[in-house]
Amino acid sequence: MSEEKEKKKVVALLSGGLDSQLAVRMMQEQGFDVSAVAIKTPFCDFDCGRGCGFEIRERADDLNINLKTVYLGDEYINMLKNPKHGMGAGFNPCVDCRTMMFDAAKKHMDDIGAEFIISGEVLGQRPMSQHEPALHTIEKDSDLVGKIVRPLSAGLLPETIPEKNGLIKRENLGMIKGRTRRNQLEMAKKYGIENPPNAGGGCLLTEPQFGIKAKDLFDHVETPTINDIDLLKIGRHFRLDDKTKFVVGRNKDENEMIKAIALPGDILLEAKDVVGPISILRGKNAKDHIEFASSVTLRYSDAPKDQQGIITVKKDDSSEEVSTHRAVEESYIKFRM
Repeated sequence: MSEEKEKKKVVALLSGGLDSQLAVRMMQEQGFDVSAVAIKTPFCDFDCGRGCGFEIRERADDLNINLKTVYLGDEYINMLKNPKHGMGAGFNPCVDCRTMMFDAAKKHMDDIGAEFIISGEVLGQRPMSQHEPALHTIEKDSDLVGKIVRPLSAGLLPETIPEKNGLIKRENLGMIKGRTRRNQLEMAKKYGIENPPNAGGGCLLTEPQFGIKAKDLFDHVETPTINDIDLLKIGRHFRLDDKTKFVVGRNKDENEMIKAIALPGDILLEAKDVVGPISILRGKNAKDHIEFASSVTLRYSDAPKDQQGIITVKKDDSSEEVSTHRAVEESYIKFRM
């Protein structure tokens, strides 16, 4: 391999999953200098504690590559309001999402003078974004036709510009298709990747229950904020009316998060004399639902079923106490998402 080819740069979209690691290893084996871009969104953030990025920084260190992180925040939320290519089975706009990721990788490619972009995508592995027409759509929309190499499946896909230019050879590219992991696990052994993770991802929008809550938010709020998204990730959610959301904490950590997330105008509720949740009322009509929200908050506390309890209700700098009975399931279940 020539000295000139050894210095050629490529950019990898790194999810932290096994497939993207294998793609990097394949390009390193062919003498390329690989740099990585990792994408964070409000719904797939590798610092969120959910394992979304499989300790992605450590993976980059293991691969001996530089890592650039790109955060897609408000622009991602705006895309969700009307994704060009629609949603998947949940509230997941996978094609538009991947396009935004490749847009970010393209900018880094141009900045460092790289030749092309690689990803760990496998043909047919995911139903919405990894069938062949979708792969082509993503390339076209990100203005990267012929400049995205998917090493694991490239032998089954049309010839790319790097192949035409002799930078890579088709015989060095994979022909993996579908959802089986057998070939990837064999490759992991070859490259010495121990305890290989599953496919990268972890996007909350693909989870059915979270998708219901996300759709409800976008149906009722014209332009949700990052704070609105953060609230989606915790608690039991209730839609009380078109203008009012009610969320009940499920444990001590979520109670603390609700307090931290609360904005001016939000109403916080907490049982006074027993252990229980912190709840939050948010929306234009929040004050109209204090009595109901108090009874539901008491229901999820340790208060005895047959006794009244006191709920402390706080809004901004004001505070009041509400005496209430525990709500019965029939009164609130219809509002729960």
